[in-house]
Amino acid sequence: MPANLPPAGGIVLAGGKSTRMGTNKALLPLRERTLLATVVTALRPLFNEIIVVTNTPELYRDLEVLLVTDVIPGRGPLSGIHAGLLASPYWYNFIVACDMPFLATDFINYLLGQAPGYDAVVPRRGKYLQPLHAVYSQGCLAAIEACLQRQEYQAFAFYPGVRVRYVDVDRLEVKGVNDPEKIFFNINTPADLERARRIFKEDRYD
Repeated sequence: MPANLPPAGGIVLAGGKSTRMGTNKALLPLRERTLLATVVTALRPLFNEIIVVTNTPELYRDLEVLLVTDVIPGRGPLSGIHAGLLASPYWYNFIVACDMPFLATDFINYLLGQAPGYDAVVPRRGKYLQPLHAVYSQGCLAAIEACLQRQEYQAFAFYPGVRVRYVDVDRLEVKGVNDPEKIFFNINTPADLERARRIFKEDRYD
């Protein structure tokens, strides 16, 4: 991680039910690795501490990451964000879903560079937010817990209670952000998985 960036951890959410895929997508093969391992591998050069939030930690012992489970289970990604932030030794954390394999190092570093003075740095394309490809500080924890207690479970439900910096991706001129659609591409269905495999093959993505 560049010296000018705040110290941070990497958190991967792998607790989804994979309803549309019909099987645990974190374990699906994408090239020579599973989908989850692909994301973890992409984060290793950036972060000394990588946390995977999952309710089936026994499936991922081979990843050599810190495995944690939801403290307040059954509440979707918001529970995962909460558990990851609680477990992290870092104030700032880049949090991403396990089904987003096309991570761009320069873009992640850019988001981290925008974090000082804010509790969250969230990419935005038009009116659409990317709350599961964002930077969050542990200053978000109280607002997240309040939302969970109120049974407000959207991943962005706590934003009104914290300081958020929105990054309008379509206006950025940052190395590695020339294809936001690919960066934010997430794999939900078998068709999505096949498309991701084609992208890897066509781009010789490393």
